[in-house]
Amino acid sequence: MHKAFSSEVDPGSRQENASNQESQPTPRPLTQRLLWFAALWLGGVGTVTLISYGLRLWIAPK
Repeated sequence: MHKAFSSEVDPGSRQENASNQESQPTPRPLTQRLLWFAALWLGGVGTVTLISYGLRLWIAPK
């Protein structure tokens, strides 16, 4: 039968969950995450810009 409430969970599984939480890596510093975000955003904007100029030259060359 399925155990519906957390109070009905075996104590062994609680210990396993606690050990899994300890093994998770710590989050990166905020500055590093913001730098990655800015780099990815600038990369996306740059890619769209290059593609748009390429299409512009292809459709209406001078």
